[in-house]
Amino acid sequence: MKPIKQELEDRGLLYQNTNDDVFALIDDGKSDFYCGFDPTADSLHLGNFIGFMVATHIMRRGNTYTALTGGATGMIGDPGWKNSEREFLGMEALDKNQEAISQQISEIAANMKDFTGDDLKVEFINNKVFYENMNFLDFLREVGKYMTVNVMMGKDTVKKRIEDPSQSISYTEFSYQLLQGYDACRLFTEKNVILQIGGQDQWGNLVTGTELIRKKYDADSFALTWPLITDSSGKKFGKSEGNAMFLNKRKTSPYFIYQYFMNTADEDISRFLKMLTLIETEEIDRIVADHMLKPEERAGQKLLAFKVVEIIHGTREAELAEQITWFMFGGWDKVAELAQLSTEDLETYQNAMGGLDYSDENFFEIIVKSGLAKSNSEARNAVSSGAISINGNKISDSKYDFSEDFLENGALLIQKGKKNIRIIRK
Repeated sequence: MKPIKQELEDRGLLYQNTNDDVFALIDDGKSDFYCGFDPTADSLHLGNFIGFMVATHIMRRGNTYTALTGGATGMIGDPGWKNSEREFLGMEALDKNQEAISQQISEIAANMKDFTGDDLKVEFINNKVFYENMNFLDFLREVGKYMTVNVMMGKDTVKKRIEDPSQSISYTEFSYQLLQGYDACRLFTEKNVILQIGGQDQWGNLVTGTELIRKKYDADSFALTWPLITDSSGKKFGKSEGNAMFLNKRKTSPYFIYQYFMNTADEDISRFLKMLTLIETEEIDRIVADHMLKPEERAGQKLLAFKVVEIIHGTREAELAEQITWFMFGGWDKVAELAQLSTEDLETYQNAMGGLDYSDENFFEIIVKSGLAKSNSEARNAVSSGAISINGNKISDSKYDFSEDFLENGALLIQKGKKNIRIIRK
């Protein structure tokens, strides 16, 4: 196994760090670390996945990962590069989100253990417990005493909001960095966590933690960050049409993530394979060299898409995403393929491709409800023009009765043109 600094640099996963001494400690398995997520939603997103890959490389060297969910900090909201304050969430919503995120991390960690064969150690903590018996005066004495307003105002995320006359920052958000710094202190004293990791936009918060530990305990601790990722066109990584790609398959299907990476530009394949998979970097260089000989075959995109979905959702979901892609874009008999699916796989196909569960809708209603038309009049025009087919047969009768067309497994394939395909389940 490579030294961790070389591993992260070779993969493009190291942006900055406080002190190079940490790398030897990581390699020796003496650098337990944490990475935190505020439960502002009930799912992590693809951008967070990069952090989990960094964590995996560190865990593989024998270091324990403390996954911190911010039940306390989530009540405040990180001002990091936002133009306005976040909406506050209630305790019930935060607790629900915290449980969901912890479950996601557990599932991805289990997949990683299977793929690597390593005993990856993950522990969980909700930072709400740090503040349950602390009042405001206690916090000022424990934390506020050690941090100067001068330094706090110099943080880029704060400075941006102060200097822009069209923006402002509340005392609540201004204090966020102190809360995150105190998280680092508590983990340092209670769990011997000496390393914080985060995206490059978290640098100011992370070094608040290292500074607080230095001043309170006269001790060294460390921070490192990974870069924020854009693709070769400058678009922010992990978003499709401006929307976040979630790791919860009920919010973003594995097929949709698969397709996201199938659309990767050739010039991004090497970088994303190195960042987002565990394939050795030297092997990736060979894979990409072969890919570039016949880029039209999209071998690099297929491997990247499969590997990312496999890590996030498991091998079976990656295989299904691959099968659905063949189903959608292949030239073979789609109805025969559909007829062979189990009830569970049929549901996965429907979640990926769209459609609905049949409940006595008429012909126009299933066209509209499945998203193939916006209105009955548009559906009527599509039928009269011969654009609609059921189970591969074009339908021109606007009063067509499809009730006998459901396959034995309860599926029906409705299609508009070649690419707009939906599944109706009975």
